[in-house]
Amino acid sequence: MRTCGVILSGGKSSRMGTNKALLPVEGKPTIQHISETINQCAEQVYVIANNQSDYTFLGHQQFSDRYKEKGPLAGLESALYHIDADVFLLAACDMPFLQIDVYKALLAQTEGYDAVIPVFEGRIHPLCGIYKKTTLVTIQQQIEADDLKIKHFLDRVRVNYVHTFPGILNKMLHRHFFNMNDLSQYETAKLL
Repeated sequence: MRTCGVILSGGKSSRMGTNKALLPVEGKPTIQHISETINQCAEQVYVIANNQSDYTFLGHQQFSDRYKEKGPLAGLESALYHIDADVFLLAACDMPFLQIDVYKALLAQTEGYDAVIPVFEGRIHPLCGIYKKTTLVTIQQQIEADDLKIKHFLDRVRVNYVHTFPGILNKMLHRHFFNMNDLSQYETAKLL
């Protein structure tokens, strides 16, 4: 099975007030950290973005949303539609501290499922989960019905919700699942 990494960077960053994917953390744009992590366990990495010129420095092939203004579900749909792969490691563009070991733990649990979604401290994290190509039609149906909630989509496919990550320190899990939606969270990221 061919595995690829997909970075979703199509949002407007309205709460941040600037493109959060390009905010520097530890001397590099956030999206570059994400790219380097995902690249360690995927054969190829792609970026889903509507402002593609912002990310040419990464050297990854890019696609824009086919369904405009439809949120992250449309970004996932674009990836599944355009990319010839079986397994898709998803990453949101505002998670600078992703841990490769978490993705490896998720990848080890894909057998028999359409998606593998991490759950940390009682919260599901679908934007750093794993999806199979088999979910494409379901996503398209959901977008066509204008139901853009990822949770509703997950209710329609076979999902393995992963709650435990043996051997990964809690501190590392906190870093992995940290995301930046506003300036105060960005300030926190600079201290982590």
